[in-house]
Amino acid sequence: MTTNAAIWAMLDELAALTALDEGSPQSFKVRAYDNAKRSLMATGLEISELSLKEMVALDGVGKATASKIRELVDGGTVEKLEKLRVEYPPAVVEMSRIPGMGPKTVQLVRAKLGVHDVEALKQAIADEKLRTLPGLGATSEAKIAKAIERLGMSGKDRRTPIADAMPLSDRLRDDLAALDGVEQVEVCGSLRRMSETIGDIDITVASLTPEPVMEAVRTHPEASEVILSGSTKTSFLTVTGLQIDVRVVEPEQFGAATLYFTGSKAHNIELRQRAIDRGMTLNEYGLFRQPSDDDPEAEPELVARATEPDIYDALDLDFVRPEMREGAGEVAAAASRTLPDLVTVEHINGDLHYHTDRSGDGRSTVEEMVAVAAARGYDYLAITDHGVDLAINGSTAEEMLEHRDHIGRVQADHPDMTLLWGCELNIGAAGGLDYDPDFRALFDYTVASVHSHFDQSVRDQTARLVAAIADPTVHSIGHLTGRYIGRRPGIEIDVDVVLEALHFFDVALEVNGALQRLDAASDVVRRAVDRGVKLVINTDSHHTSELGRIEYGVRTAQRGWAPADLVVNTWDRKRFLDWVSAPKPVGSP
Repeated sequence: MTTNAAIWAMLDELAALTALDEGSPQSFKVRAYDNAKRSLMATGLEISELSLKEMVALDGVGKATASKIRELVDGGTVEKLEKLRVEYPPAVVEMSRIPGMGPKTVQLVRAKLGVHDVEALKQAIADEKLRTLPGLGATSEAKIAKAIERLGMSGKDRRTPIADAMPLSDRLRDDLAALDGVEQVEVCGSLRRMSETIGDIDITVASLTPEPVMEAVRTHPEASEVILSGSTKTSFLTVTGLQIDVRVVEPEQFGAATLYFTGSKAHNIELRQRAIDRGMTLNEYGLFRQPSDDDPEAEPELVARATEPDIYDALDLDFVRPEMREGAGEVAAAASRTLPDLVTVEHINGDLHYHTDRSGDGRSTVEEMVAVAAARGYDYLAITDHGVDLAINGSTAEEMLEHRDHIGRVQADHPDMTLLWGCELNIGAAGGLDYDPDFRALFDYTVASVHSHFDQSVRDQTARLVAAIADPTVHSIGHLTGRYIGRRPGIEIDVDVVLEALHFFDVALEVNGALQRLDAASDVVRRAVDRGVKLVINTDSHHTSELGRIEYGVRTAQRGWAPADLVVNTWDRKRFLDWVSAPKPVGSP
């Protein structure tokens, strides 16, 4: 059966390639694909079970889009998508992700300069050819060059953003887990460690019957080209050129295999050395005690291999979560029993960056958004729709007051959860915020975020953030740099200065769970933890389907060694509300 996730992925790819084909991300067809996806997601149904007629009967789903979905479900491919993939191969799509390289510009450089990939684009910039094209110039050329450098596109080794890799790995994992004879499946490698970009995807499968698994992998719809296939390992390339490696191991070896294929090189070296120091060896098959020199005929003795915790325990270590396995001090901390009591999804008691259709980019009503939060068992929820200064998506003061009344009416239906009337304030170029101070002070909770002016100097960006942090109406700073991983570099700031301001003014730093953001990044989170800065993990949800983002936010916080008690939305309701209502310190850090 074609899963909903596969259908969403097809519609997303159709929208992206159609935007390139028609030269606009706002074309009728692009919006049609986006609208259809939203409408179908809202149904909660298995879309593959709907007929063409049933899909078309839904608001926002046209016959052309519904036909393509049925084409995928019935035949496994979509003819229109296959044609677009030929016209816009992965190298062109990659180029289109660079800020300043919108669909029309991509069309222009292909037609006028014969530029079809990032390397050719870099050469055209070096030859000062981009500035000769209509609508561009030396300034645009320089900005595009800087974006290429900051996005890490300077080398030949390309990495895939986690927002592209994670949904794909989840689909593959679920498909493999559904096979007969499969006992466990784990996505390993850097993706399991929550790296922001990945080189390939590693999947480990536990099964006593590897042949059917390998056949399923070779014939999987995502497999564009099989590059290696054996009895227990198959590697293939997707249509975007991303390599997927799937290995099958015996169930009793699963823990050793996932441990081996998850940790960074540095982490694994430390574990192997620790094993050697204790007269043991560690590899993908297990942890073994070496026989004594007195008995050269003896076989190594199996110590542990079924589960990862078993192996860590046998090495006299506390269990190290996958997200922390980077060789950054975690093995020493595990040995000394000083690993932090990490935050988990179960600790989260509320979401404090949460949109409804009051925001121009929100897609679910207040009632709908509150209902799904209540279903998760949250004790409190801050509804933080956009402030007036965000063009198109924001609300006037009058509209916000009406919104407050609306939230109050919904509150009556949810007596077990405290709803906070909040706002996502926009941080202006000099640190100014939406509305006047007196009006801002009316909000129960605010998150202040950067949405514009990305090209300022480090000094100016730092100053604008500090100004916002110092404002007495601000409780938290959202998606710190405003980045989109692999697509838009975030603002450049002096992190230490910002963290000092957050600590001094007792303002929380958000870990945004949207995969394209994961902002603040895990390395910044760790520095914040070291400084004692409070954190808040949010979903930044704009639709009822997005609450699952909390898992990614939590895992990013774990990667940054964040203890539960430092995360304000793990606190019980009274403690959290007391912190929100407490006056902020005054002065300067």
